[in-house]
Amino acid sequence: MPNQSKPLAIYHEHPEWFKPLFRELDRRSVSYVSIDAKTHSYDPGNQIERDLYGIFFNRMSPSAYLRGAGNGIFYTLGYVHHLERLGIRVINGSRAYLNEINKGMQLQLLSGLGLGYPRASVINDASLAAQAAANLRFPVVVKANIGGSGAGIVRYDTMEELTDAVNKGVVNLGIDHTALVQEYVAPRGGYITRVETIGGKYVYAINVHTTGDSFNLCPADICQTTGGVELERSTCPVDAPRTGLKVEAYTPPKEVIGAVEAIAQSAGIDVGGIEYMVDDRDGSILYYDINALSNFVADAPNVIGFDPHVNLADYLISEARN
Repeated sequence: MPNQSKPLAIYHEHPEWFKPLFRELDRRSVSYVSIDAKTHSYDPGNQIERDLYGIFFNRMSPSAYLRGAGNGIFYTLGYVHHLERLGIRVINGSRAYLNEINKGMQLQLLSGLGLGYPRASVINDASLAAQAAANLRFPVVVKANIGGSGAGIVRYDTMEELTDAVNKGVVNLGIDHTALVQEYVAPRGGYITRVETIGGKYVYAINVHTTGDSFNLCPADICQTTGGVELERSTCPVDAPRTGLKVEAYTPPKEVIGAVEAIAQSAGIDVGGIEYMVDDRDGSILYYDINALSNFVADAPNVIGFDPHVNLADYLISEARN
């Protein structure tokens, strides 16, 4: 049994995604508390959390508003700042979370690292969408600044289509009224690659084969291999959409692994996934999504050969002892 003076705190709002981690912690007799981010309060002048938690694992999802829990998104940033001010070790703290809920900041980070990404402009009014797309290659997508699981992404194949949507008032910028107008890139081979990191280091990668009809590439929601084998349903969330996406294990080139680790470390992400693709137009590598909320692939042992929740539990226990 691990030597713990205080329990781990795991802060989240999704009823299914974190069950595999809870099972692994239970298997090891690790003391933890599950905190519901949907209904929560704290006293900014009180230091009670110092006595309650050993470390605090922030698992708040930017897609929470799709499940009626959007009240927790901006609230969490203030709460995490409060915990950090008290000196509590927060896994995926305020810097990571701020990058999670701001796709514009993600592109700034990629630009600062000298890494490629699909060309884009950031807007805060739908009337600017056509103007922002004027210097981009079509198709383009309007991508909500706060999305999660592909939410708030709409593709427009022509300027006329985009202008018509603007005129009809149907261009939605999302819950913070900010969005990217970004070039849509067809990935070479028909797949994107998601690389998972723990402690800022590479753990594994998967290729997600997509038809281009869906932007929900959440790995926990993909339940079929490229060979057509259905993954174990008990490892997939009960609300996982039947998207028809397929997944396979993959090892990226060393330079990509190095870039992904640099992204995670620069973003302050302790546990997270980075997504990239190869642009079918010219073969360039483009990074396009930085995720501080990392859902491991469903039925991981059958896809990648091991259970990354074991690695995650090792990391959390190690951080709690430091």
